[in-house]
This record gives sequence, structure tokens and C-alpha cells, in this order.
Amino acid sequence: MQRSLAVAMALSLGLGMSALRAEEAAKPDAAKVGKGQQVYAAQHCSMCHSVAGKGNPKNPLDDVGSKMTADEVKKYIVNPKAVKPDSKMKAYSSLAADDLDALVAYLQTLTKKSS
Repeated sequence: MQRSLAVAMALSLGLGMSALRAEEAAKPDAAKVGKGQQVYAAQHCSMCHSVAGKGNPKNPLDDVGSKMTADEVKKYIVNPKAVKPDSKMKAYSSLAADDLDALVAYLQTLTKKSS
């Protein structure tokens, strides 16, 4: 009886730690998100888009993280017409891979819940 209780406790602890690791892995890397904000500013994204009311209000990005997956956002940035044929957005296919990843990480944080 004691052995099965010990096994059950060990399993519970192990599962709890796995859930905690998964939750931590789901959290965005703050440094990467910060770099993404810098890329957003350096690429003058606010000329065509807005975040939290700052920038061009015609194309708000405030909930893009809830509407698109990271892969969809990345594909849209690199080749917008492949995702939406009538898109007027410029393709950023020459953006450095780490800058692109950081920008996507930042955009994924933009959800109604984060407001």
C-alpha cells in the first residue's frame, strides 16, 4: 500500500512538473519579444499598422496573436499575397531570420487578453 502511494505521488509530481515545463515553454521569451518590438519599429510597421491605438488605424494588429498562428504570421510577413491574394502589404522576404522570428514572437503576444 505504501509503495503504491509513493508511486502515485511520484507520478503526480512528475506530471505536475511536466505541466509546469509545458506552461513555461508556452510563455514567450521576453528578450525575443523585445527584439520583435524593435524590429516592428525599425521596419516602420506602424506606417501601415497600429498596436494599442498607435500607428495607422486602418490595419490594427491588436488581436493578431489570437487570429493567426506563428507560422501563418511568418508566411504573411514573408509573402503576403500567398496568404491573401489581394493584400497590399509589402513582402519582407529579405528580413533576417532572427529578426523575423522576433517579430513573429512579438506579434503573437498581441491578443485581446494581453490588453
